Amino acid sequence: MKIIAMIPARYSASRFPGKLMKDLGGLPVIARTYKAAKNTNLFDEVYVVTDSDIIYETIESHGGKVIRSKKEHETGSDRIAEAVEDLEVDIVVNVQGDEPFIDETSLRKLINIFKEDTHKEVDLASLKVHITNKEDIENPNNVKVITDQNNLALYFSRNPIPYHRDKDITVKYYKHKGVYAFRKEALIDFYNLPMTPLEAAEKIECIRYLEVGKKIKMVETDVEAIGIDTPEDLEKAKQYLENV
Repeated sequence: MKIIAMIPARYSASRFPGKLMKDLGGLPVIARTYKAAKNTNLFDEVYVVTDSDIIYETIESHGGKVIRSKKEHETGSDRIAEAVEDLEVDIVVNVQGDEPFIDETSLRKLINIFKEDTHKEVDLASLKVHITNKEDIENPNNVKVITDQNNLALYFSRNPIPYHRDKDITVKYYKHKGVYAFRKEALIDFYNLPMTPLEAAEKIECIRYLEVGKKIKMVETDVEAIGIDTPEDLEKAKQYLENV
């Protein structure tokens, strides 16, 4: 089973333009993410996939493997799918370029889903985190997920799900972390299908997989990644790096 990591990397970002090229402990954020993914030793290959000349040249200058996107893409899945279409690979793990402190334990759990899935019933694996704070639950920027009793995703939403009508029943809420492991076939199917109605309504790309019948296995983790979405996040990341 050949397992690779793909790090989709766009230079532009609405909240923090150029964030992947900001210095973090002597390396650009994207180079630090690439290095961290390599150092897990979980992957046969690690690639950055980008439409940016400066990111492409930066990864090359650090001895990394990088693929240039040929088309404009709306989602990270589309960008990765184009890159892997002609690669001989079984499992593709999407590593977030703006999360330079790789959670190796969670990535290993995702990969193990496929190693243990001898009948190849699972198409994707992804992560969920238990949340209890009311603001986190109601925040539409936090995508919530509900699963069946086998931890297969039933639905994702920006609204709080499930709706807690009966207050005598204990309800747990889970935030979806946008880290995926895909079978290559599922990723290519996604790439070749149009956006689906519920996906378009919620603006959540993984809903497309559910709408076309793919199985998404959710894995619980208690690790909250350090993502860099704002200049303040970058300062927190620098402080974290100094203390590890």
